[in-house]
Amino acid sequence: MSTDTRETIMQAARAAVQSHGYNALSFRELAKEVGIKSASVHYHFPTKGDLAAALASQYTDEAAAFFDALRASTQDHAQRMATYTAVFRRALENDNRMCLCGIMSAEYDDLPAAVRVQVDRFTAVNTRWLVEVLGERRPQMKPKALESQALAIFAAIEGAQLIARGRADVKSFDQVIAAYTAAGLFG
Repeated sequence: MSTDTRETIMQAARAAVQSHGYNALSFRELAKEVGIKSASVHYHFPTKGDLAAALASQYTDEAAAFFDALRASTQDHAQRMATYTAVFRRALENDNRMCLCGIMSAEYDDLPAAVRVQVDRFTAVNTRWLVEVLGERRPQMKPKALESQALAIFAAIEGAQLIARGRADVKSFDQVIAAYTAAGLFG
């Protein structure tokens, strides 16, 4: 089995999870969509948990790389935050999908331990980046206050995405983000 097949499976699985969640992920449906046998999916990912952990790990790695590039590309706080929130908006623009780790967080109790580790890592990567960005803007803030605000920002954006998805209206996301910005949540 080629690396291309593995990546094709992961792309199809990512779309499925972002649309329907972890519990709806089916190897049979993935195989049908990719045009391979279910056994071929199992060749690359012995269990659904293995596949979900790989997806969440890849998603988190991509996010970390994006955040590093964003931080290097601009020092403007408002631009950084606008670009950061735009990433979550793009998932909604893509067939009303959710953040991969956000939707899996909603099913946290059903996730295998290896998947939970990766979902938690995604939250940590987001909050760590937000702490760094907020710390540059407000160097006088204490570390605990920075961590609290970073987690609040991350939770608020994930929540805005969830509300917009439920309404199937990306403009709802924009309205909530504008309200958060006006209230000063983003620093």
